Amino acid sequence: MPDTDFNPAEASTWLARGRRPAHAEALAKAWRDFPDLPPSAPVADRQARSRERVIATRPVFEEMRLEAEAERHATNFAFTENEVREGKANERDVAILNGRDRHGYDWDVANRYADGWYAAHVGWPHHYPDGIPCNAPLEIRREAYDQGFTDGGGDRTDLFDAARRANLALHRQSNRPAPMVPAAPARPLPSSWPKPSDEARPARWSRRLAILSDADLAGGDPARAKWDFLRIVRDRHGAEAATILILTDGGFAYAADYAPSASQGRRRQVPGDVLRQQLVQAIAGREIDDVLVALQNEDLRLLDGIASALPLCRTMERTRNTKLQQRTHLRTWLDRGYGETENMAAGHIRWGKLIQGLVGKLGEFTVRHVGPAPVRGQLIRVEVGDGQLATGYADANGTPIAAEIIVSSKAKLRSEMAATLRRFGTATTIMAATARHAA
Repeated sequence: MPDTDFNPAEASTWLARGRRPAHAEALAKAWRDFPDLPPSAPVADRQARSRERVIATRPVFEEMRLEAEAERHATNFAFTENEVREGKANERDVAILNGRDRHGYDWDVANRYADGWYAAHVGWPHHYPDGIPCNAPLEIRREAYDQGFTDGGGDRTDLFDAARRANLALHRQSNRPAPMVPAAPARPLPSSWPKPSDEARPARWSRRLAILSDADLAGGDPARAKWDFLRIVRDRHGAEAATILILTDGGFAYAADYAPSASQGRRRQVPGDVLRQQLVQAIAGREIDDVLVALQNEDLRLLDGIASALPLCRTMERTRNTKLQQRTHLRTWLDRGYGETENMAAGHIRWGKLIQGLVGKLGEFTVRHVGPAPVRGQLIRVEVGDGQLATGYADANGTPIAAEIIVSSKAKLRSEMAATLRRFGTATTIMAATARHAA
């Protein structure tokens, strides 16, 4: 509904809307000098009156724009100065203030000065950042950039200037005193490890380590059985040969020795040095190629604190995000394990998505999702490089491997396709050659 209290000819109307007294009075005067004509007046006269009022208010709005710009520049400079005082500013921030203090630049032009200074300081070639929005004319911006480039040590007349400055930058980390910072860890912390995927090389169960939390175990509660990570691990054939540690309130315990307690999942009370010693003893004498950390939040921070006790090995991953995703990551990690008498091909599986369905490739083999199986489930098919069905292949024990497999659901397609490719990757080809010869 219309605002019945709005009277543009009164200065109080503009004051109530945030205008300054001088601006409010000037706007009100323009409305008093050029008020709206009645609706019965000719359209041309009403349009002419509106143009007259716009012309009268134009200087006021221009003054307001300039004041807003000046306030923006002052606010940005004040913020940068405060960052410098608190030690949070970087080299470019210091150059912005130098451009203002030494050359009288406003905020926008001082930023172009800082661009030139920083480019020269770190060894970059001279290049105008004309694509960055700026209210200043192009010539002024380029002059400021050139001045900053010169002040930063650049010399556009020197053919070897860029190479000289690049060499200097290697030995100069900053134009300010270097702060005292703790040394970077010698190995990545478990919290930074990637999530499990089917891209990593498979590993024998005997050379795998998994660290679980008792907060992810059912503890005898049937309602939580499907979210019991230890049960999921034990249900996987061959996983009993892996080293499975459980983080409890008393520290690390082997899965075989774990027993649920009343303190399950509570805040850990064991000191970090004790936890570290327990972890060292638990994996002493074991050769580990693959580590999975299934810890979250405070448990993960505790493990970060003793990360030096973990083995530095080929594959290091952790579960993350929601509980459902953590369980999926655990199962992905389990899919890559195999026993002492088994073989699984290594190498990177190349995945693709065609109109017909998911496709994976490893070596000469290609596995495709054909579609729904005749009765139930999903059908996948393995082909060799020439597009022929991969028939006649057998594993190391001489057991034939089927080239067409029915997967129970779409949710298991990728994991089953990956496992099938790795089985075929280590298959014996004599039977295949015989089959092709007989055909």
